[in-house]
Amino acid sequence: MWKRNNLWAGRALMLLITALVLALSVAGTGALRAQGGDERARPLPLDASPSQTLEDILARQRGEKVSNDIRRQFLGTDLTPEAAREQLGILGGASDPDLWRRIRFNEIDPTVSARGPVEGVLIQDAGMRWLEERTTVARNGAIGLGGVILLLALFFLLRGRVRLETGFSGVEIPRFTEMERISHWLLASSFILLGLTGLWSLYGRLALIELIGRDSYATVTALTKQVHNNVAWAFILGLVMVFVQWVAWNLPSREDITWLLKGGGLFSKGVHVPARKFNAGQKIVFWLVTLLGTSVALTGLSLLFPYQLPIFDRIYAFINAAGGLVGADPGLPEGLLPVEDMQLAQLWHSIIAMVMIGVIFAHIYIGTIGMEGAFSAMGRGKVDRNWAREHHSIWAEEQEKAMGAAEDTPPAQPVE
Repeated sequence: MWKRNNLWAGRALMLLITALVLALSVAGTGALRAQGGDERARPLPLDASPSQTLEDILARQRGEKVSNDIRRQFLGTDLTPEAAREQLGILGGASDPDLWRRIRFNEIDPTVSARGPVEGVLIQDAGMRWLEERTTVARNGAIGLGGVILLLALFFLLRGRVRLETGFSGVEIPRFTEMERISHWLLASSFILLGLTGLWSLYGRLALIELIGRDSYATVTALTKQVHNNVAWAFILGLVMVFVQWVAWNLPSREDITWLLKGGGLFSKGVHVPARKFNAGQKIVFWLVTLLGTSVALTGLSLLFPYQLPIFDRIYAFINAAGGLVGADPGLPEGLLPVEDMQLAQLWHSIIAMVMIGVIFAHIYIGTIGMEGAFSAMGRGKVDRNWAREHHSIWAEEQEKAMGAAEDTPPAQPVE
């Protein structure tokens, strides 16, 4: 019954999750600014009008970029009545195109009454680039996660479940302490909730808004946002607790090379590679979760506190400076506006989260339906002795010696 429950629990977890560096920006200014107004692409002919034209509009509809170089030449010179009459639209020169060109190219410095990091941004067309890149992340993320699931399904079909070749002995060895399991499940459960709510945020509008209705979608989305924002603290706590308790066990050792060369025995029956408490595969997962989780947490904090914890601008400046020391110029943009920094944080947060979800898919698979007897390690904190000998023989030998020494020690005599 216990083994059947493990199997169904593993399947439920696999189904439940199907669908996560760093960043700093400049403080806001009271001056009106334009963001992303210096795009270069299709050059205009030298005799082109600085006004918006039908050709410009059609070019943008075709996905082409329209150069603004010609318009820059007209800064500081109001249009003539003849040029105003050529403008597209009925307002002609009444809309004061010269003023808007000045704003677009940051050549004007009017002040605004509100003060803050973003109040001075009037034109923010970098938001369109962010929307396109977010769509790309969503598409590639779905392909990536689908690929991971297909690979795991193919591995299961070809290899089947990794079973105990010597069978269960009935004797159990302590594997994880209660505090280790609490830390693991705090990290695991919070990540599952963050993954589900994050996937809803990324794909919900695309896939579910018409299915459940706009009002229901808005209600659920507001709820998932609150869950995501608040569960993040549990994830950070669990990440710290797991790292502190297991970092010493996950340092590289000689046995890791042999384990990797033999694929941990996962691809061949009858192959049992010696390993300590954590084998090379588990160490890789540990460090991926630590590094990716830290990156996700930092960008998440930047998003939780908008414009208060920007990081990309300073990182870009640091990389550029470091490249300059070795004669290279990475050419990363500096002086990012606060909104741009937030957009980069959101994109990076999504990309790293997607990679992390893929890693956890594999981890959940091998810990449940992929390997017989593995779930009891975190389920009850104990593993069968034969399981320990087959998968972690060095650690098992140390544990059995310690248990034997404890059994051989005579009980303490009461003091009279």
